[in-house]
Amino acid sequence: MGDYLLLGISCIFVNNILLMQYLGNCPFLGVSKKMETAVGMAMAVIFVLVMAGTITWVTEHLLLRPFGFEFLRTLAFILVIASLVQFVEMFLKKSIPALYAGLGIFLPLITTNCAVMGVCLINIKEEYSFLQALVASFSYAVGFGLALVLFAGVRERILLARVPKPLQDTSIGLVGAGLMSLAFFAFKGMV
Repeated sequence: MGDYLLLGISCIFVNNILLMQYLGNCPFLGVSKKMETAVGMAMAVIFVLVMAGTITWVTEHLLLRPFGFEFLRTLAFILVIASLVQFVEMFLKKSIPALYAGLGIFLPLITTNCAVMGVCLINIKEEYSFLQALVASFSYAVGFGLALVLFAGVRERILLARVPKPLQDTSIGLVGAGLMSLAFFAFKGMV
C-alpha cells in the first residue's frame, strides 16, 4: 500500500507530467485562461488518461507482446486514445454544451495530447503491473489537472493586474508557467 502511495505522490508532484516532464503544454496554455474550462479539461484528461492507461496496458500485455506485435504499439495506442476522446467529446456535446463550446478545439486535441500518450508509454517502459499502471495513470492525470487549475487561478489574477504591453497574454503565460515549473521543481528529491 505504501508503495502505491509513494508512486501516486511521485506522479502528482515530483514527476508532474506537465511541469516536470513538459508534456501536454498545448492545452495547458490554451484552456487555462478561465477556471471553468480548466476544470472541464482537467476532468476530461483524467477520464481519458485513466482509461487509456489501463486499456493500453491490457493491449500491450494481452495482444501486442504475446504475438510479437510490439512494432504496432504507437498505432494501437493512438487508436485507443482517439476512441476515448471521441467518446468524451460526444458525451460533453450532449450533456454539457457550454463546457463543450468552452473547450473548443482543445477537446479533440486531447487525441494528440502528448501527455496522454507519454503516460501510456511510461507505464510500459517502467514495466508497471496493472495496478501500478492504474495508480500511475490516475496520479499523472491528477497532477496534470492540479497544475492546470492552479495555473488558471494565476492567469485569472494576472488579468486583474497591470501588465506591460509586450508581456501581455501568451508572454506572461509562459513566464508564469516557467515560475510554476520552478515551484514544482522544489518537490524533486522528496520521494
